[in-house]
Amino acid sequence: MPKLGIALDLGTSGFRGQAIDLDQNGQILSTAVTTRHPLPGANVIDHLHFALEVGLNYAHDVVIQAANQVIDNLRIEKDKVVRLAVCGNPIQLSLFEEIEIRDLAYAGKRKLEALGVVPPKRDAQIVKAHEIRGLDLLPEVDVLIPPAVEHEIGADALAMMIQTGMLEKNEIAIVTDYGTNAEMALIVKGTVYTGSTAAGPALEGQQIEDGLLALPGAISDVEFEPDGDSHDTFSKGTASNVQPLSGKLKTRVLSMDMAALSGDTVDPATGKRFTKGELEAVGITGTGVVGLISQGLKAHLIRIPRINTLDTEIHLPNGLKFTEKDLLEAGKAIGSVRAGHITLCQEAGILVEDIETAYMSGASGTYVDALKAQEIGMIPAKVKRIYQVGNTSLAMARDIIRDVNKLWEMKQIADDLRQHHCMFAASKTFEKVYILELSYWTEGMPLAQYQKFLKKFGFPALQEVTTTPEVIKTVERDIPDLGIMGLKIISDIGEKRSIIFKGCLGDGACLAVCPENALDMEEAGDDFQLTIDLALCDGVACRRCERECSEKVFDLVKIITSKKKD
Repeated sequence: MPKLGIALDLGTSGFRGQAIDLDQNGQILSTAVTTRHPLPGANVIDHLHFALEVGLNYAHDVVIQAANQVIDNLRIEKDKVVRLAVCGNPIQLSLFEEIEIRDLAYAGKRKLEALGVVPPKRDAQIVKAHEIRGLDLLPEVDVLIPPAVEHEIGADALAMMIQTGMLEKNEIAIVTDYGTNAEMALIVKGTVYTGSTAAGPALEGQQIEDGLLALPGAISDVEFEPDGDSHDTFSKGTASNVQPLSGKLKTRVLSMDMAALSGDTVDPATGKRFTKGELEAVGITGTGVVGLISQGLKAHLIRIPRINTLDTEIHLPNGLKFTEKDLLEAGKAIGSVRAGHITLCQEAGILVEDIETAYMSGASGTYVDALKAQEIGMIPAKVKRIYQVGNTSLAMARDIIRDVNKLWEMKQIADDLRQHHCMFAASKTFEKVYILELSYWTEGMPLAQYQKFLKKFGFPALQEVTTTPEVIKTVERDIPDLGIMGLKIISDIGEKRSIIFKGCLGDGACLAVCPENALDMEEAGDDFQLTIDLALCDGVACRRCERECSEKVFDLVKIITSKKKD
């Protein structure tokens, strides 16, 4: 009987899985991806907060149910699976394993001791499937769990360093996973400086009004083509002329096999279509947002924090649009990445311009135009080389599935790694720089004023991009090989929960205020039954529904932990 393996990436924005034939030189059979994370919330901190409030066991159940959905959508015979490898950040893996998470939530040894928390080791290990409660695989299937370096530096960050090869090179380099939880690692003279920032989901197309993940139908890039008289002004990239340039916006759209093909060309001021492309757009992903901001600034369609059109929107194909609120969300995410880069350089005692090579991982790091990302501050200005390397977390899980020895090699690297982790939440450098980034992106602080504050704080000035680095795409797609059966997209990943709150007037105030349309209501006799989609909910840090309830009977935790909706 053929033996199969499953590689599973537990990402902050969604789960990705691949089935692998272990008897055919590790051939990939199929791929399945979710369009969202199953837990409420927009980032890893939201997921942790949710698990702490509703209980580890409950959060584990939701994660495992989603993992089982991914496995089912791989379209394989599960009784032939002999091993499963998972990769992800410490919070995701801890929820998967159903182990202590409070050490990830609270800083300080005294606090943890007062709570009676004993941090788990989080070392490389192989357990049986029956030890992962609820996992729908045969009991004796091996589950391979990679190590963390420290509890803040997870298997995904370690995978990022290993898959790029940065640990083997004699260079000053930085690798960044441009996702909801942006992990980054800077290597200087053999020491790795790591950090992560809850950049938010805008870089992956979420919390953007017409946004979506890197999925078929998503606009992955745009190019502004100015009219003849506007070429010189566009090439200067200056915002001194506040009038937007006339021209056309060309789009690139992801196909069913995740290749970027031509989309419609439109007038960004009106949405009028000039030419029809190969594919129709259904939304814009994070890389498209990056490209749009870069091109919008050069074409004066954007003058941060405003959109410089009559209706304050940039129009995209098929009635899609990009709003000032979208610009705000994206700016906060971009600013957190640049603040992280500056902070790690300060920790390492180097200048940002000392970085020679930048590695970009994750879906956003793969599909984005690297030069456009550099123009808006997501990549250090003076790097000589930029590598785009794909989904390193899934690639690491795939390597481990094909060769179990890779798990122990990963453990050895983790044990030997000379590293220094910077907790951005406790870093004064990050705090000061991120405040400047917020002032720039959300309030329109002039760049000259930004530079003055950097000097006042004793930080080096931001550098301008003056040369064009070499861009090396090691993969054309985030997941290079989708397998012989291809890709399956799981759009309905969230569990739905229903409850009747006695005293509810049924006025729908909670539905109206929900920013993600996660709530639904229907009459149930004389009462009203509310249903929540966990994957759409912004989590326990939001609670707008609870605050809006005039009768104060709405309880978010109660509805989240109520009975399942049939």
